[in-house]
Amino acid sequence: MCGCAWRLTLSDLGTRMGALLLGCIYLSAHSLPAAANKIENPIAVFAGLDKITATITTFEVPVNKTKQFGTLQVTPRICYTRPITEAPKTTSFVEVNEVLLNGNRNRIFTGWMFAASPGLNAVEHPVYDVWLTNCKTPAAETSEESAPNSPSTPSAPSNN
Repeated sequence: MCGCAWRLTLSDLGTRMGALLLGCIYLSAHSLPAAANKIENPIAVFAGLDKITATITTFEVPVNKTKQFGTLQVTPRICYTRPITEAPKTTSFVEVNEVLLNGNRNRIFTGWMFAASPGLNAVEHPVYDVWLTNCKTPAAETSEESAPNSPSTPSAPSNN
């Protein structure tokens, strides 16, 4: 006989291990932070540095459209942000081509850009740098712009 104060049978051990496993699964599932929903935006906002003139230009590019910045062609494929209730995280998948003197295009960048870390995946070219600054949706039209028959200038008061 065993001199132990308690003894586990094989079925007791299996039951306890199963309960422990289920408890671990429950805790891990409920202790994870909720995944923030991504907001897909139709416009990516970039900043570009022209190293020759030392000027920074901000430009907007619609998703799946191409915008020329110097000799670079910037094409965002997707642009995500998070809801304002979540920690900011703005990302975009971008393709950048350089237009050569003979008219050919050379792909110099394909990948994700992060607005919070512009130095992480920015395009560094000998003459131009390009990085993501934001994603946005188009502004809604104001009531004046949407009213087609509103006069553009106020009418003069009549003298009766």
